[in-house]
Amino acid sequence: MSTIHLHRTTALTPQQYIAGLTDFRPGRSNVFGNSADEYLQLHHLGPTRADVTEGSRGVWERLHYDWSNPNRVVLTTTDSNVWGGASGHTYTFRRRRDGATDIDVVVVREGKNLKGWILSLVLGTMGRSVLERAFENSVQAIESRNPVSDEFERVAV
Repeated sequence: MSTIHLHRTTALTPQQYIAGLTDFRPGRSNVFGNSADEYLQLHHLGPTRADVTEGSRGVWERLHYDWSNPNRVVLTTTDSNVWGGASGHTYTFRRRRDGATDIDVVVVREGKNLKGWILSLVLGTMGRSVLERAFENSVQAIESRNPVSDEFERVAV
């Protein structure tokens, strides 16, 4: 099992990032590269929860999204062709005095078969940079949709 911790500070509010994270329309792969449109299947969407299958390059997982807490989003893997056990993602948001938001992500990958065990080992070692780049790309893509407010620019300068 691999547990990867990621961090990014952004001008986005938690609500802005959560809106991007929970946008399951076609084109999601432009924000989340590991969520190719041909894998994307929205099974259920509620006001603070969703049941979604997504993936790419031969790896898919069904995730239960829960964003009922405005400072945390939990994605729990409920089915997958490679991931099992405690697999999932937890996003935690903390607003800073300067108007920025700290986003901390914990990714847990527990393989349920040989392919999953190998991928988990790779992600826990040299594959970490792939997850960091994907996270950075998602933040930048959502930032490009949400212009920085004048208030943040004044405080941050």
